[in-house]
Amino acid sequence: MPQPFPHHPTISRRDLLRKAGGGFASLGLASVLADQTASATDNPLLPKASHFQPKAKRIIHLFMNGGPSQVDTFDPKPALEKYHGQRPPGAERKTERRTGGLFKSPFQFKQSGESGIPVSEIFPEVAKCIDDICVIRSMHTDVPNHEPSLLMMNSGITQPIRPSMGSWLCYGLGAENQNLPGFVVLCPGKPVVGPQLWSNGFLPGIYQGCHIDKLDPKHIVDHINNTQLSPGTQRQQLDLINRLNRIHLADRGGDDQLESRIQSLEIAFRMQTEAQEAFDITRESKATRDLYGSGQFADSCLAARRLVERGVRMVQVYFGNGQPWDDHGNLENGHRSKAQSSDRAIAGLLRDLKSRGLLEDTLVLWGGEFGRTPVSEGQNGRDHNHHGFSVWLAGGGVKGGMTYGETDEFGFAAVKNKVHVHDLHATLLHLLGLDHEKLTYRYSGRDFRLTDVHGKVVHDIIA
Repeated sequence: MPQPFPHHPTISRRDLLRKAGGGFASLGLASVLADQTASATDNPLLPKASHFQPKAKRIIHLFMNGGPSQVDTFDPKPALEKYHGQRPPGAERKTERRTGGLFKSPFQFKQSGESGIPVSEIFPEVAKCIDDICVIRSMHTDVPNHEPSLLMMNSGITQPIRPSMGSWLCYGLGAENQNLPGFVVLCPGKPVVGPQLWSNGFLPGIYQGCHIDKLDPKHIVDHINNTQLSPGTQRQQLDLINRLNRIHLADRGGDDQLESRIQSLEIAFRMQTEAQEAFDITRESKATRDLYGSGQFADSCLAARRLVERGVRMVQVYFGNGQPWDDHGNLENGHRSKAQSSDRAIAGLLRDLKSRGLLEDTLVLWGGEFGRTPVSEGQNGRDHNHHGFSVWLAGGGVKGGMTYGETDEFGFAAVKNKVHVHDLHATLLHLLGLDHEKLTYRYSGRDFRLTDVHGKVVHDIIA
């Protein structure tokens, strides 16, 4: 005789949906975890292979916004003293504003280091590091105005439509640390042009520079710290949001702004674990902090070392807000005071990097967007000069204790081994293992690059 079916309690439709829904949730979670695993391989900031073996892994750009004078810093010209107040042949080059006669430097130069390179008295500590430095005295750029020259030095074009150098580096190489931005800009306030100087342009938004205007770890991470949820719960929440955003992104057929938003949420979450520690210079010993000196610029230089040490690809340190090196008048006091605020910090950075074994693969670039005229503006200032100026490089595979190129006898224009900004960019990329002609991004129907259709690597300065 057949046995009756065992009795089962009845189940309501609501209970059925509730219990089945739990299974659907598990399926959903599995899908989310699968998406998370897949997205880890699609992270645009993961380290990428260079075109060839690099000599440098990272860059610190000490940006003297406003335009320091080459003939008062690293390119002495005895002829200025000889012809002071005069305008002899060769000193007639057109200037942006009305200028007077040749203006001798108010500063003395001293041969420094074993290399004997002359350095202005306003940089006594940097002078002690000159054997690690290559001074390029033959720089030139396109125009003598701040805005286009700032853009040229940062993005290789005089218009605010292209990605910055730091964005190109992150696009080409990724970053070594996924918990920090690949490109950090330490700048109080903003220079004349502003955020376009560290813009990603048409590159994906994840490559834009992260601008820090106030070097306060608590201030930096306050807006990304979540005091309500645990890290694990935040991770689950973000994974769900990302999955929904990806569905939305697919429905829209691709959207650069939405993609940037997705990536910014991801890096903001990861920054909670490391950003506060990375930016906290108070964790350094007193001896290390004393090495750099005090002040906003000194603190930024120290933070720059901490960031590159932790895998940030490029750190840009602006000297200050606006265009502080723009001394159209009273150049002696202006340049002396700014040098006093930066000399110890710059030398401290070089010494600190060297003592930690970081200088050999960290490239340090110092300079402004252009130089200044050897003729006077007013009684004791200098006008903008794009025809010839100086920058210097240290570390990262560059020969130290040397000068490269020359300006004319007055320091007005580059005349020997001329180096355009495009050539400088090509050389920087080369040192990081990137062929500037192959680092391209297709946009609006053509391939773009940092150096546009120009640029030659300056092999003579490479060790």
